[in-house]
Amino acid sequence: MEKFGMELHVSTEDKRVGTGIEGLDGLLQGGYPQGSVTLVAGTPGTGKTIVCFQYINAGVKNGEKCLFLTSDERIYNLVSQAKKFGFDFDAAMQSGQLKFMYLDLEKRTVHKEMEAEIRIGKYSRVVLDSLTPLSEMPVWMVSRGSEIIPPEDTVMSAPIPIDSIQATRMHVRRLLRILEEDDCTALVTSEITEGSRNLSRDSVSEFLVDGILVLDLDPSMDRRKLTVRKMRGTKHTLKPRDIEINSKGGIRVL
Repeated sequence: MEKFGMELHVSTEDKRVGTGIEGLDGLLQGGYPQGSVTLVAGTPGTGKTIVCFQYINAGVKNGEKCLFLTSDERIYNLVSQAKKFGFDFDAAMQSGQLKFMYLDLEKRTVHKEMEAEIRIGKYSRVVLDSLTPLSEMPVWMVSRGSEIIPPEDTVMSAPIPIDSIQATRMHVRRLLRILEEDDCTALVTSEITEGSRNLSRDSVSEFLVDGILVLDLDPSMDRRKLTVRKMRGTKHTLKPRDIEINSKGGIRVL
């Protein structure tokens, strides 16, 4: 099925995964397409991580096995932040239904550890918050159009730079393929630089994912917005919708 923005009618056989956000499932004909990868993009402070909390919370309530990968926040801080919005994940974590995994970008094997956890864990819902640091710390280099994986015993004092769109695209594609090749339905977040026309900091993720949610702020009207920019196999509006965030329940679409 086409993954580059074409909106199609959903057949009755297509399965959907609930977003956990009041008002959003209705915009997506029932939720995210099962097995899809959706990019949650926005400038800092727009609520990207809250969208992820609600998605995981819906999975926990539904008895699903869930994984939350974080590269920006330590697990304790993230779990504490979730509680401020009414999401207490302690019981699910203790039972093994939910796992928070910190991706240490100082470790040379971080990508392999992430892939192994997804493969072995058999999770139905996976969140990667955020894709941005991983995309800026490539493991795979490009030389004359060919991809090179440095030996594992290579000592790296600094990240290998990405200096071309081709290299960035190959790297991000490999990261997303880890999610796509599993049976999970995934969300990945990415920051958008203020004033940028791109939908991710790396500027290529938006072309490789199945769906895109864009979160925005309208300071002049004191409003927050959510826009469904694309969603595989889904007929949806492109009109921005007002949202609100409260401390008990997170985001809801107005």
